[in-house]
Amino acid sequence: MNNENIRFLKPLLRGLPIVIVIMVISVLGAKKYLNYVTPMYKSTAKLKLADTQEGVPSANLFKDFDVFASANKISTEIEVLKSSSLIEKTIEKLPFSTEIYRKGKVRSVELFNDSPINVEATFNDSNHYDKKFQLVITSKNNYTLLSPDSPKEIKGTFNSPVNIKGGKILISRNEKYLSAKPYAKIVDQYEFEFLSREKLLDKINKNLDIVSVDKDVPVIRINFKSNVPEKASLLVNTLAETYIHDYIENKYRAANTTVDFLKGEIGEANNKLSSAENRIENYREKENIINIPQETETDLRKIAQLKIQKSNIKMNLDAIKNLNSYVEKGKDNFPDLATNFEAFNDLLSTEMIKNIKQLQAEKKELLLIYTPEHEKIKTIDAKIKDLTDYQIESIKNTQNNLQIKYNDLNRDIIVAEQAFAGLPEKEKLLNIMNREFNLYEKNYNFLNEKRIDAEIAKSAKISFHKIITRGELPEHPVSPMRSIIIIVAAIVGMIGSLILIYGVHFAKAKVNDIYTIEKNSAIPVAFATPYIKDKNQVMHHFLENILEMDLKGILKEKNVICLTSYDDAAQHAFHSEHMIKALKAQSRKILVIDVAGTLKDNMGDQYINFSGEENLHHTAHEIQEIIHRNMENKNLCIINNQAIKKGKLPLLFLKLADQNIFLLDSRKTAARNIMNVELLKDEYHLDNLWFVLNKEGYNPSLMTTIIKMLKKLRS
Repeated sequence: MNNENIRFLKPLLRGLPIVIVIMVISVLGAKKYLNYVTPMYKSTAKLKLADTQEGVPSANLFKDFDVFASANKISTEIEVLKSSSLIEKTIEKLPFSTEIYRKGKVRSVELFNDSPINVEATFNDSNHYDKKFQLVITSKNNYTLLSPDSPKEIKGTFNSPVNIKGGKILISRNEKYLSAKPYAKIVDQYEFEFLSREKLLDKINKNLDIVSVDKDVPVIRINFKSNVPEKASLLVNTLAETYIHDYIENKYRAANTTVDFLKGEIGEANNKLSSAENRIENYREKENIINIPQETETDLRKIAQLKIQKSNIKMNLDAIKNLNSYVEKGKDNFPDLATNFEAFNDLLSTEMIKNIKQLQAEKKELLLIYTPEHEKIKTIDAKIKDLTDYQIESIKNTQNNLQIKYNDLNRDIIVAEQAFAGLPEKEKLLNIMNREFNLYEKNYNFLNEKRIDAEIAKSAKISFHKIITRGELPEHPVSPMRSIIIIVAAIVGMIGSLILIYGVHFAKAKVNDIYTIEKNSAIPVAFATPYIKDKNQVMHHFLENILEMDLKGILKEKNVICLTSYDDAAQHAFHSEHMIKALKAQSRKILVIDVAGTLKDNMGDQYINFSGEENLHHTAHEIQEIIHRNMENKNLCIINNQAIKKGKLPLLFLKLADQNIFLLDSRKTAARNIMNVELLKDEYHLDNLWFVLNKEGYNPSLMTTIIKMLKKLRS
């Protein structure tokens, strides 16, 4: 896994200078861009909304100031702040309708309060709005104006209006600014633009952001971005102030309108209340009503008392009637009667009964002495008779008196009960009139209360909306963010360079290492040659390679060894030359067959050049006979073959050789050629084929490669 990581990182290490260069170029490009891009400044104001339930703490007088306004919804107030009407009122107070720029070679800078000139205009139509006028100040008093609708230049002087098609323009020196900055440059190129209402609103809405701090907190944050810091702070503060002033004006207007409305309604309510009072008074006089509940209660109490009296008299009358009937039946023998004193309890009658009983007792005593005919007895009888008649007449008179009283009570009760005739209807009508009166009275009182509240609201021109944080003049731009843009540019440069490096790496797909060979082919690797910087170490490395080949059985006696490459014979010429030198250093006799023609004539113990066109006339058997004939006193035969792409002749020597060494250059041979060699082996039945990797582990930097390429081009 570590080897795989190293393999993956090799292209990065090789292309590290390019990564650094591209990152540096990206950063420098970003800085150059930042020098010319227009910075945007942001200012923020915070506005606390009024709470309709509470006013100023401990000031109960103000709690009902907003009785005519609905509860403030944060989202609703945000939309009010964003509304075109409120923004128009705001920009009427600000000098945003005219923009003056100082022209530069690359970009123009808006001057705003730093402008050494003032520009005013009067137009007959809207054709000149949203168009930039070019202005060149040639001296302290003269200028040249170029209208966008006319190619002709207009010469003018400061403080003197110039006529253009459809209007006039007045350009003057900003003396206040020039006096504050006497060394300010005025002779320069300028351009100015008169913004239409639509464009100005669009520019403001584009950079205006109004949000709530939290959905449950009645605080609104007003954000505005502008390329001029003063504009950003001016707009947020003026918008917040305009919102509060507009709120106060609307509240005053609503309160004033309400007061006028309430006064009219109070007059009508007063008339209706007076009419209701008069109707109740007339009805009471007509029906003789003072207080129906009290009168009804008095009459009911009177009737109840009369009925109680009637009941008492009725009982006495019934008792006296029974007594009278009893006496009437026994009046001939009255002294023997037992009078019911419970029914007739008059004191005089009781005394008379006592006298009768006393006379009866006295008579009984005298009858013991005298006869009934005696004067004394007759006198006593006469007295008893007088008393008896008086008693009987008294009972009759008492009955008559009770009967008269009973009749009188009956009549009085009937008369008293007649007072309740039609009472429900009277009470119903009176209740209706009283209810109507109470309704008008309640309405009248309510309107008067609201009139007082409205008068208070009208008089108190204050608002509980409050600017809790004013927009400050921003010192640093919010966009572009220099550090982030530079970092992003560096990251993008790095990513782009990595994509380029790995894209080129995978597009080239060279044989980079032994792993690539083993992954794509079953052909074994004889040995790998590193990139040898020290020429004195060349022989040492090739002697080791010869030893490794000997151990693998490649260098057997009388073997024919063919060295080949795929694209270019120069790729294996170095190996052919130094392998021959290493073999000769081991005192071996070498036959050199140079098919590519890239070796020196003195290479080996015997040198045969097969690079000419005439060699194509030899048959394979003839070439094999030549090799065998010259190998009689030689140990090995080394064939420096042509590249496979040259034609069919290299394949012949591959077929004739006992051992084939196919050389792959890690920096030049394409990885797909490994599969091509594999296909050649299968197609031509090439035995004992070995790969040799040249420049193993060699990963030169691109800068080194570029320098070498430049040197070759110069040479």
